[in-house]
Order: sequence, then structure tokens, then C-alpha cells
Amino acid sequence: MHGYLPTAEGLVVSNPVPASTLRVLPRPSEFLLSDGNIGLRQFTLKDVPPLFNAIRESMPQLSAWMVWAHPGYSMEDTQTFVLKCGPGWEKGEQYSFAIIDVHDGEFLGSVGLSAVNRAHGFANLGYWVHSRKTRHGVATSATRMAARFSFQTLKLNRVELLVPTPNVASQRVAEKAGAQREGLLRKRLQLNGIAHDAFVYSFVQEDLR
Repeated sequence: MHGYLPTAEGLVVSNPVPASTLRVLPRPSEFLLSDGNIGLRQFTLKDVPPLFNAIRESMPQLSAWMVWAHPGYSMEDTQTFVLKCGPGWEKGEQYSFAIIDVHDGEFLGSVGLSAVNRAHGFANLGYWVHSRKTRHGVATSATRMAARFSFQTLKLNRVELLVPTPNVASQRVAEKAGAQREGLLRKRLQLNGIAHDAFVYSFVQEDLR
């Protein structure tokens, strides 16, 4: 799911859209989930420019951990991702959410559920937040809301998060959100040609009570 599983050098972009022109004050009805400060909703084509800008500006941080975040990442890649979100949702294969500031409509990042296994009732959860908006609790809140969606709406039993051992910031998000660290999976993730050990975290419904 767009990296869950996003060096700006070489990025294919000539005229990024000014951030001030990308914001539209959201309607409360747009959000599937909200904590009063951020809201989660499905992606639409209007998200392509702000999503691309957020990725472009966050590329130095994202490229270390997201397999899709690379120097050649383009606006066309963003559009392809967004166009796949709707069908993926309808087929029950993945659920990608845009994270939006409910007060001013700013695009903050993305959280989502992928690798949905209906037979055993679990899915993978991943997240990323615009580099300018980290350390404000955005990822933590979005993670909890997405996990709650998996239990209340999708009726899953379990949500898993795989985090590379060097990615301490993402581990902190998982722990602050209330996920439980269960163990270490050796050489579980391949990132930039290097096999990384990964911690596996999980939520079950009782963790959110």
C-alpha cells in the first residue's frame, strides 16, 4: 500500500503545485474516521497533487523504508496509486486512507490496511506522515483509527505491523498506538537491496479498549 506496507535528487517533477492551492476545507461527512483533529477518508483524484508534493518533500525520510519511494518517483506514479485505491477497496484487498487535517484540509500522510486475509481474519497495517508533520501524534492517532476500522468495520481478528529494526521512529509510533511487540523476524524485509530483520507488532480488539 503505497509503501507500507513513501534523495529528492532526480525526482521527476518540474513545477510542483503550491501547497496553498491544494487545500480545500473538508466536510465532516467526508471522513470515515476522525479524532477531532485529523480525519481518515478514501483517496480521490483531487489528492494526487498534495500527495505527490508530500512525498516529494518527505523523500529523504521515506526512501530509507518504503520500497516505492525512489529518485524517479513521478506524479504519474502517484496517480496510478490513487486510481488503484478504489478497486482495491471494492475487492476487499486493501484499504488506503488519506490523513487530513480536519481544521484546514491539509494533506498529512497516509495509513492503510493491506494483505487482507479473510480466511484467518488479519491484515497488515502501515503508515507514513509528511516529514513536516511528524512528532505531532498524527501517525499514532491514524494508526489507532485504522486498527479500529479493521475490527469494527472489516470484522478482522488481528492487525500486524512489520517494522525494520533500524526504524526506531516507526517502532515508537506502533508502541504509542498500543500495538504489542511480539518478536523478531530475521531478514523479513528487503529494502534497497538489503535484507532487514523486522519486529512484528500486532493489535487485537482488546488492545483498543
